[in-house]
Amino acid sequence: MPRVPRAVVAGAEELARRDKVLRRALRDLGVPELRRARPAGSYFAELARAICYQQLAGRAAAAIHGRFVALFPDNTPTPSAVLTTPMEKLRGAGLSNAKALSISDLAHKVDEGLVELDRMARLPDDEVIRELTLVRGIGEWTAQMFLMFQLGRLDVWPVGDLGVRAGYARLYGLDAPPTPKALTQLGEPFRPYRSLVAWWCWRTTDVVLPD
Repeated sequence: MPRVPRAVVAGAEELARRDKVLRRALRDLGVPELRRARPAGSYFAELARAICYQQLAGRAAAAIHGRFVALFPDNTPTPSAVLTTPMEKLRGAGLSNAKALSISDLAHKVDEGLVELDRMARLPDDEVIRELTLVRGIGEWTAQMFLMFQLGRLDVWPVGDLGVRAGYARLYGLDAPPTPKALTQLGEPFRPYRSLVAWWCWRTTDVVLPD
């Protein structure tokens, strides 16, 4: 298990002091697991993986992603390698036309310098989202997941995520998930640690909490 960054532990403890519901979440679900270090693969490879996984069940997505990375030396897709790979070969790995075009567009925009992945860690959250969503097929949600799980940003609040909305309702005993607009306001007291609350929301939909 990777060591949990000190800032995540401090944030979780601060939230627990502020809010009794989150105190229970910390007790029952533990400290959120947000990765702070560089991912196992490059940021390009991780974004290509995210595109492969969009709107697919885990096993099917993993199979397609496995065939996709196998197209490249050392199972490592790079912008230059993707750009020299025929679209038919990308499709042959099981990628839909839309996903193949998205990964190709990501490669083009990185190659052209429109998306500068090597400086992402130094950019503010809104600039990361703005830059990533220039890419075909990368929307705000994918950019938010990149911020949380690749860059380790602590104050991301994906209000459009159904799991976060459902988890919030369960944590706080609501009859129905809040709307994205309502959840935006409900998240204000959790700044600057909203990523941690989102993680607990996801986890509480997976785990039966004790009374």
